[in-house]
Amino acid sequence: METKNLFSESGIIITLILILIPLLFAVIIVIIKAYAAISQYSKRKELEKFNEYLKGISSDELEILEQQKRAFEFSLSNNELAGESIPFDKKGLLDNIREATPLRFIEQKKKGQPRPYIEPALTKLILWYLGCATGWLLLGTTAGEMVGIKFVTPDLDHYSWLSFGRLRPVHTNAVFWGWASLAMLGLAYYVVPRVSNVPVTSIKTGYWSLILINASVIAGSICLMAGINNGGGEYREYIWPVMALMGIGVFISLRNFLKTIAKRTTKEIYVSNWYIISAMMFLLVIAAVAYWPGWQKGLGETIVQGYYMHQGVGMWFMLFNLGLLYYFLPQQLNKPIYSYSLGILAFWAQIVFYTLIGTHHFIFSAIPWWLQTIAIVGSAGMIIPVVAGTTNFLMTFTGSWNKISGSYTLPFYLIGIVFYFTGSLQGTAEAFRFTNLIWHFTDFTVAHSHITMYGIICFMLWGFIYTIVPRLTGKEPNQITVGAHFWMALIGLIFYTFPLMYGATLKGLLWMDGKPFIDSVSLMAPYWLWRAIGGTLMWFSHILFAYNFYYMVKQKEEIVIPSTPTGILKAKQELGNQPVTN
Repeated sequence: METKNLFSESGIIITLILILIPLLFAVIIVIIKAYAAISQYSKRKELEKFNEYLKGISSDELEILEQQKRAFEFSLSNNELAGESIPFDKKGLLDNIREATPLRFIEQKKKGQPRPYIEPALTKLILWYLGCATGWLLLGTTAGEMVGIKFVTPDLDHYSWLSFGRLRPVHTNAVFWGWASLAMLGLAYYVVPRVSNVPVTSIKTGYWSLILINASVIAGSICLMAGINNGGGEYREYIWPVMALMGIGVFISLRNFLKTIAKRTTKEIYVSNWYIISAMMFLLVIAAVAYWPGWQKGLGETIVQGYYMHQGVGMWFMLFNLGLLYYFLPQQLNKPIYSYSLGILAFWAQIVFYTLIGTHHFIFSAIPWWLQTIAIVGSAGMIIPVVAGTTNFLMTFTGSWNKISGSYTLPFYLIGIVFYFTGSLQGTAEAFRFTNLIWHFTDFTVAHSHITMYGIICFMLWGFIYTIVPRLTGKEPNQITVGAHFWMALIGLIFYTFPLMYGATLKGLLWMDGKPFIDSVSLMAPYWLWRAIGGTLMWFSHILFAYNFYYMVKQKEEIVIPSTPTGILKAKQELGNQPVTN
């Protein structure tokens, strides 16, 4: 068929813009870093000159400096004008004073509450969730690393249980249900009681949920490697008894959270709980729909698969993480969310539009044309919640951008927000009929799924975990390894996704021109190599993250030798107060 001009298609233009946005961010960051390096070099030269000046300073100049020092250290007693009398306003001139707040999109709905005490039992439960999630991240991405290597060396092994067709669903399901789901639930056990201002209803229920979900992932992984699967579509490979364990685990935690929220001492239900509770409800609904035996064959299964696959990403992972972000971002910036109303608008708009878009994966299929069109319209409608949410998060950063450079958690938040905008709108661009014709069944879909699930979900979860664990354990992670984790994950993701998107576009054009299929396989070989390189960097970053998590939770007494005068004097005093023993 005749190939159209790519740059005349709106979907292609949107995708190019979305690709250029993070590249523009990268260029700006490089310029800022270069300017900082030059400034640092200039300051070092100035310091060398200053040190030379100090070496030749005269005694008269030292005396002048001592006088200036005494002058600068002088302070008033703060009662020279007021005297010792108690202040009293006889005419009531200071009555009805109100704090002046900056202009916002809407009136502020909820004020910040003092952070309540975290009970040790809840701390232990949360750390168990996060620890298990970290373990599944390592195991799941190790399977993914092997899958990526097999693209470059397909004859790496000949064991059936390590074949690509079995390892790939082990990888996706382990990171879906083991890593991301457990991490989200563990963080929810912190957020839900905090914003409700009451203790969680049942910690024991939390442990039962943890056991059931872990059992589901263990049993599911063993079944998949043994060749026992549902035979359905993507992310639906677990057989129904295995998925039933997952559903029960999520259900009892949902019930636990609902009881906690019902006992809240605040009048409103904060927006985080809206997102978290809705995500859990949607997961139970979409899993029940997907595994219902009435439509496990024929065209109905294809429609249900599109519904399940996309709702799992958008109405479970995305909705849940946005709820967590609405708590952690304002808390980290020490300011309220920019607009509560924008959060509610994004919430309802996502529910309205995202639930319609599943069949945009099956454009030009036997599915009714009107249903495909509804999916495309719903995909375009997703611009509303994505723009509303991104605007809300970035406007919350307003006046606090300087905090990013001094924080090891906020860069994870920011990258998650940037990919939330670009990755989500990239999905909108993919839904158009022409772009779908090029990219569907190519590696572009793989790149897109990693931009969303990894660039959004994983980066946000890492930021949340680096935020919460030091509060629970009192131990900060090593900032060097946190920085290495961040940059290896980000660079690995770019190496993984950008070559795949470029190669997949060429691959789709080859198909449209009617070229032999094997030509597209040969074409993708170098891009699959980049996929393996990027995946390896991402995998190494997960090892660093696991080390950081271990470092934050390990209980080990550290020996600290004081180096400052204050520290030495304090140590001397403490040593003198110790009892003498024979």
